Amino acid sequence: MLETPPPTEHHGSGLRMMFVLLRFLLIAHRVASSKMSPHDVLHASVTYRVRWIREEMKRRNGKEEASRNSNTDKRNVNDGSEKLNKEDSVVERKKMKVGKSGKEVKIISWNVAGLRAWMKKGGNSILVEENPDIVALQETKCVEIPHELQDGYHSFLNSSEKSGHGGVLLLTKEEPIKVMCTFDDKCKCSLDGNGRGRIIVAEYDSYYLINAYVPNSGRGLVNLDKRKIWDDYYLNFIKKLDLNKPVVYTGDLNVAHQEIDLANPKTNRNKTAGFTDQERNDFTRLLDSGFVDVFRKLNPKKEGAYTFWSNMHNAREKNVGWRLDYFVVSERIINKVKGCNILHSVKGSDHCPVSLTIEL
Repeated sequence: MLETPPPTEHHGSGLRMMFVLLRFLLIAHRVASSKMSPHDVLHASVTYRVRWIREEMKRRNGKEEASRNSNTDKRNVNDGSEKLNKEDSVVERKKMKVGKSGKEVKIISWNVAGLRAWMKKGGNSILVEENPDIVALQETKCVEIPHELQDGYHSFLNSSEKSGHGGVLLLTKEEPIKVMCTFDDKCKCSLDGNGRGRIIVAEYDSYYLINAYVPNSGRGLVNLDKRKIWDDYYLNFIKKLDLNKPVVYTGDLNVAHQEIDLANPKTNRNKTAGFTDQERNDFTRLLDSGFVDVFRKLNPKKEGAYTFWSNMHNAREKNVGWRLDYFVVSERIINKVKGCNILHSVKGSDHCPVSLTIEL
């Protein structure tokens, strides 16, 4: 049976007497109808009464505290803090607006051709000069992340089991929700991130970021069949991610998609890795699946826009190069892009960095 709550102060003395009588009847009823002894029933009733008194004291103290705070608030308003409160509400509205439309994120991607050598050449100065929110590095060729690169960033390294080869590194100011170093938990692709150091996938609140060092088909195209395995598997993987959240895909993709993307297309077609019909068609399949090559979208006719140059024959000075480094985004967020640039004057590797600024 539920206890009848004690009356509050404003009920008057008549109600108090009724309550006392009611409690007496309840106690008598319990003694008659239960197996409890009169002593036990009385003890339980007294315990309930003590608990109620404590709760009533808390309630009264709370009212007194609220009253004091109310008086303090009134004094603050009279002292001029009403203006501050209005300003605070404006700041809150601004925060809500940013939350709805996203925030601007600057991403740098760079094949460094060996992290230690790149740092000795001063390549890491780009962290200060460009102040990127995210840095995606490829071909790091290391098993540990230098401390100099970790200041202000969460860092994730997927290194190759084969010393001096491959490796991708992600530096990010915002900590991702989740980071994967392979296509997925059930990946059977022999060229995935497990052991080859080729991919890092970072999940954020509103998007995925993929940092990839796509396999080169090799001198004489000896690995072209393996490259096909990668391209087919990767296409299915990125399409699955895109069903959940939009994707920003960056890295050394080891393909010059169109003739405009390399200096000598005729002499390299189907002879040199990165410019075979197979590789180019697979990249077209990717774009046709709902993705956009950001730089080419913004610069459809720009020639001489390369990101890689051979170390031989003064290729960089002559600008005899290839565009192998990309930002590819889900088609539905291309309108969020604020800029995409090739930083061709930045030295430190046989590749140059590329940058993307996007609202995410």
